[in-house]
Amino acid sequence: MKLLVTGATGKLGSKVVEALLKTVPASQLAVSVRNPEKAESLRARGVDVRQGDFDRPETLDAAFAGIDRILIISADGDNETRIRQHTNAVEAAARAKVSFIAYTSVGNASDSKLFLAPPHQAAEKAILNTGIPYSFLRNNWYLENETASIQAVLAGAPWITSAGSGKVGWALQQEYAEAAAAVLTGSGHENTIYELSGKLLTQEELASALGAVLGKEVPVQQVDDAAYAEIMKNAGVPDFVIPILVGIQQGIREGTLEIESSDFEKLLGRPLTPIHEALRQVVSKIS
Repeated sequence: MKLLVTGATGKLGSKVVEALLKTVPASQLAVSVRNPEKAESLRARGVDVRQGDFDRPETLDAAFAGIDRILIISADGDNETRIRQHTNAVEAAARAKVSFIAYTSVGNASDSKLFLAPPHQAAEKAILNTGIPYSFLRNNWYLENETASIQAVLAGAPWITSAGSGKVGWALQQEYAEAAAAVLTGSGHENTIYELSGKLLTQEELASALGAVLGKEVPVQQVDDAAYAEIMKNAGVPDFVIPILVGIQQGIREGTLEIESSDFEKLLGRPLTPIHEALRQVVSKIS
C-alpha cells in the first residue's frame, strides 16, 4: 500500500511525514511537493519525492500515480486561490483512482461562518462528489498560531484581543499531525468526519495559563476590531495580513471555533497535551 502526503515540506506536512515514518517503511511513503529540492532530506531517507503543483494539474497526475491513500493538506493563500487549488488536487486524486482521501479541513466546516471556511467547504464538497471513501480532519486551531502574541507578551506587552469571550480548541500542531497520520495509516476511517478540538478556552484563560508558565501575570486587553487592527499595524504587521487577523478574532468572538469534541483523543489513543505543557513547548521554541 502506497501512501502520499501533499505539502510535505510545510509546517504541518513535515510533522505528518515524521509521524508516519515512525510506523510506516519509507518505501511505502510518497510526498508531493512544489519544490522537490526542499525535500532532499526525505529522499535520502528512502521517501518517494514527487513534484506536484496544485496550480498545474498536469503535474498532479504524475505525482498521484499509483497511490492508494492520500492526505491532501489544505493550501495557503486567499480563498479564491485555495478553492481552485483544492479542487485541482481532489480531481487529480480521483483521476489517479486513489482508494481513500483524507483532507485537513476547519472546525465545523460545512456550517462554519468563519471567513476561512469557503475553501474547506469547496474541498469537502469536491471530495464527496468523487464518491471515494474519505475522512475530513476538521482542525480547530493550532496553538502555534498564537506565537506572535506570545512573543509580544515576552517583550512586556499585554495579551491583546478583540475576540471577547469566544472560546477556541487550541492544540499543538504536532498533535494535529499525529491524528492525520493515524487516519492515513489506520483502518475504519472511511467516510468519517473528525472534529479535532482541544479543551475550549477563552482568551483570558489562555493568557492566564501562559502567565502560569512564564511566572508572571499576563494582562488581557480587550479591544474592538478597529483598535485591534490599528495595534497590529503599529506592531509592523503587513497591511494584507491585518484583515485576516481581524477576521479570525471576529470568528472566534462569534463562536465559530467553539466546538466540543473528544475525536482528538480517540484518534491519538491518549489525552491531549495539557495547555500549560503545550504553552511551555511553544515558549521554549521562541524564547
